[in-house]
Amino acid sequence: MSPDCLNCAAPITQNFCPNCGQKSTTHRYSIKHFLIHDFIHSVWHVDKGILFTLKALFTRPGHSVREFIQGKRVPYFSFVTLILLILTVSGLIAPYTHGNMSDLMPQESRTMMNDLEKFISGHPKLILIIAIPIYSVFSFLWFRKARLNFSEHLVLNSNRIIVELIAGLLVSVLTIFYTNNIVLAFLYFGMLSFLALMYNIWFFYQFFSGFNYTKKALLFRSILVPMSYYLLSFLIGVVFAIVKIKH
Repeated sequence: MSPDCLNCAAPITQNFCPNCGQKSTTHRYSIKHFLIHDFIHSVWHVDKGILFTLKALFTRPGHSVREFIQGKRVPYFSFVTLILLILTVSGLIAPYTHGNMSDLMPQESRTMMNDLEKFISGHPKLILIIAIPIYSVFSFLWFRKARLNFSEHLVLNSNRIIVELIAGLLVSVLTIFYTNNIVLAFLYFGMLSFLALMYNIWFFYQFFSGFNYTKKALLFRSILVPMSYYLLSFLIGVVFAIVKIKH
């Protein structure tokens, strides 16, 4: 039991903080706790704090997620529930949207795509979810000095994708009312991709600024995490294309 609340810093002597109500025994994240507690609890309970959490993810994403992982959890909405809500809304509006990412490409580009590229372009939100453990491997490797366990990297990268999921949801909503493929393709493949890269770098830079990295090392490693993921994606695409050509 900590002598002070990790959420509001008030002194505590019992199981709960008398000031804000947070438990005195916050835990480090682990796979077991994530599956048994957070996932099940998040599916069946909707807590307060969704607006606070969204504001934090758009204005101070790295700092807020670091605070959450280190114990300040009362104000924040469950990241699992938030991801499930976004995916549910995306599924509900899917029948009314006009096509997906692959439909926005010129016909000649679509005919040249392999099966992997078609799957990726047709399921961008699913790819973001699949990318969580991959990003976590790279953030774990490039920021080893932070001494976070792999489960904590899974948590921080799960929070990181929420803004990207929301951005994709907004573009999907836009396609219901607007069908200019040139503009929509620019939003999908140009603006959103660039903003996602900048957001990821900003997120990692903020998050790991609390772990005694120099500013240069912090920026360099924050760039290396998404670049490592993009390089791996490119190499997988090349291998997949070569295998398909040989067959």
